[in-house]
Amino acid sequence: MKALVFDRHGDLDNVRLMDRPVPIPGSGEVLVEIHAAALNRLDLWVLEGWPGLHLKLPHIMGSDGAGIIVGVGDGVGRFKQGDRVAINPTICNDPADHFARLGYDNMCDDYALFGEHVDGFYADYAVVPQRNLLALPGPVPFETAAAASLVFVTAWHSLITRGNLRPGESVLIVGAGGGVNTAAIQIAHLVGAGPILVVGSSATKLALAHELGADAVINRHEVDWSREVYQLTNKRGVDVVVDNVGAATFQKSLRALRRGGRLLTVGNSSGPRFEIDNRYLFGKHLTIIGSTMGTTLDYERVMGLVFKGRLRPVIDTVYPLDQGSIALRRLQDGDVIGKLVLRIR
Repeated sequence: MKALVFDRHGDLDNVRLMDRPVPIPGSGEVLVEIHAAALNRLDLWVLEGWPGLHLKLPHIMGSDGAGIIVGVGDGVGRFKQGDRVAINPTICNDPADHFARLGYDNMCDDYALFGEHVDGFYADYAVVPQRNLLALPGPVPFETAAAASLVFVTAWHSLITRGNLRPGESVLIVGAGGGVNTAAIQIAHLVGAGPILVVGSSATKLALAHELGADAVINRHEVDWSREVYQLTNKRGVDVVVDNVGAATFQKSLRALRRGGRLLTVGNSSGPRFEIDNRYLFGKHLTIIGSTMGTTLDYERVMGLVFKGRLRPVIDTVYPLDQGSIALRRLQDGDVIGKLVLRIR
């Protein structure tokens, strides 16, 4: 089978399309013929590598995938050959794990992620545990399922499960064009939060934010956005800030919160290390809430809303698999609104 892989950590020059053996499903697993896979910035971080990340090389990239079951291992009862499926990217291999028994399988001690810790979905085929599958209704395109999976479950777990976002609460989302942020705007709008404020870097991205449900948008190149938030909220601040940027924005995000507010984070695209003025935390009774991915229940709930059309992933461009390196280069350059998707077949 064809697969997009890297055989050593580093830059995009190490990524190439190569032939790999078709994997064989074991007990409780199925073989999925991948029809679509979606890119994430995680792909670039895994390619670069970090201390403690030990992969079997060459490594197949890609955390998001959807396709059709073409092979079934022993012990598989919920699915059969020919079923269309979306794939939950989060792996918990020990259902007896303490957190898994509590329903937080994204916090397992042996937590793993397709495309990060094990081979992913930029390939013709992939072996997937039965518990990671969700039936994909016939009318829903494979590209939609792949583009939604990681970013929507991440945003849902952060905003709803961890952040307990409630109707009528004001929200600031720092970033207008990325996959998680475009998901967060829609989820906040769906649950009746408001006003929803969005900070972005271009008129195009801010126009999209309006279309997705933002009540007010702020161009970060034109104003000090944390001060602008205060003006737009009558100097009150917002109840919730979604900040996945990190070093470049975290301090302003804390300033933008009202007393008793909470800051939600699932990432740090501008860097992981920065100073925090602790006076904001104790003086304003603030809470910082972090999360990674989401639970199986989160995945089923949010993808159900996607399947019904109540939420939708924003897809920038769809590329064939043999142009995967071009797509990754675009992702690295940052000129993307929403998601880049690979059509495998």
